[in-house]
Amino acid sequence: MTGELDDGDDRMEGSTSSKGLSSSGKALMWLSWTHFLNDGIVNYLPGILPVVIVVRHVPVALAGSLMTALLLGQGLQPVSGWLADRMGGRTLVLGGVALSTLSSAVFGWAHPVWLVLTLLLLTGIGNTAFHPQALAITRGLVGARQGIGTSIFLVGGEIGRSFGPLAAGLVVSRFGLPWLWLLAVPFLLSLPMVLRVIPPQPERLRRAPPLKWRRHFKPASAMLGYSLVRSATIYELVTLAPLIWHQRGGSLVVGSALVSTLIGVGILGNLMGGIVTDRVGKRGVLVVTSGLALVGLYAFITLQGFWIWPILGLLGIAIFGSSSTTMLIGQDIFSENPGVGSGVALGLANGLGAVMVLPLTYIAAHWHAQTAVWILIVLTLGTIPTIWAMPMGHVQRPSPGRA
Repeated sequence: MTGELDDGDDRMEGSTSSKGLSSSGKALMWLSWTHFLNDGIVNYLPGILPVVIVVRHVPVALAGSLMTALLLGQGLQPVSGWLADRMGGRTLVLGGVALSTLSSAVFGWAHPVWLVLTLLLLTGIGNTAFHPQALAITRGLVGARQGIGTSIFLVGGEIGRSFGPLAAGLVVSRFGLPWLWLLAVPFLLSLPMVLRVIPPQPERLRRAPPLKWRRHFKPASAMLGYSLVRSATIYELVTLAPLIWHQRGGSLVVGSALVSTLIGVGILGNLMGGIVTDRVGKRGVLVVTSGLALVGLYAFITLQGFWIWPILGLLGIAIFGSSSTTMLIGQDIFSENPGVGSGVALGLANGLGAVMVLPLTYIAAHWHAQTAVWILIVLTLGTIPTIWAMPMGHVQRPSPGRA
C-alpha cells in the first residue's frame, strides 16, 4: 500500500506541473466546497439560539442541551470512520451531507421540543457520516503535503461554520424560523458537480489488520484529551458569546457575527497551522496554539466592549490552529484504520466536548460566565503535558498484504 500511495503522490505532482490545477486539485477544491456546505448548514444553531430559546420556551440554563443534541452524534465518528475504511466509495460523504441538509432545512417548522432535539440529533449524525470518509479521500488526494492539503479541506468547513450562524441569523431575523430551508439551496445547486468531480474512496482496507487498541491507548488518550478540551472551548464560546451579547441588549445579527468572527478568523489559524506543521513539525504548533488559547481566554473574561472582537479573533487563530495537526496525529496513531483515527480526533473529541457544554453552560447561567471560562483555562493548562505523549512523526500505514 505504501508503494501505491507513493506512486499516487508522484502522479499527482506530475499532473499538477503539466496542467496547472490537476484533477486531484480540482477534486480537493470541490471536496472543500462540500465541506463548506455541510458545516455551514450544520452550525446554524448558534446564530439563532436566542430566538429558539424564546420561541420554543427553552430555559437559558438548558441552552447547552440544544448544542449538545446537535453535536452529540459526532461521538460516533470512530464507528463511521471504521465503516468508511471498509466500504470505500463516497456513500457516507454524500449521504451524510444530504441528511444534515434535510434535517436542518425542516428545523424551522419543528414545534415540540422533542422534535427539535430529534432534528438536531439527525443533523449531527449526518455530520458524523460525512467527515471520516471525506478526510480519507482528502489524504489520498494531497500527496506528501499533508499538512496544507488537510488544512485546505478543513478551511472549507471552517468558512462554513463561520458563515452558517450569520446566514441563519440574517434569514431568521428577516423572514422567520420557517425560512431556514433557504440554507439548503446551495447544496441542491451544487450536487450535480459534486457527483461528477469528487472521487470515491478506494476499498483498500476491507482486509485491514484489526485495530490494536492496547498499543494505541496511551497516545490516543493524550490526543483525545487535548482535542476534546479544544472542542469544548469552541462550543462554549459560540454558545456564550451571542447569549451574553443579547442579554446586554445587542442585536441577533451582531451576536451571530461574534460567532462568525471566532470561526472566520480561525480560518487563518487553520491555514497557518497546516503550513507550520509541514515545515517545523506538529509539537511546536500544539505548544504555541495552547499558549495563545490561554492568553485569549484570560482576555475574554477581563476585557469588555470593543475588545471582544479582537479577542475572539485571537481565540479563533489559537483554537483552530491545531485542527489539521491533531487530525494527522489521529490518523498516524490508528495507521491501520485512518478513518477511525479521523473519527477519534474530530468526531469523538467533538462529541465529548459537546457533553462538556452542558455543565459549563449551567455553571455560566447559575453563577457567572467567567466561572465557566476559568474552568476552560484550567483544562487547557492540563492538556499541555499531553503534547509530549502524542507521536509526532509520520507512521506508515500497513499494507493488508503484510498484516
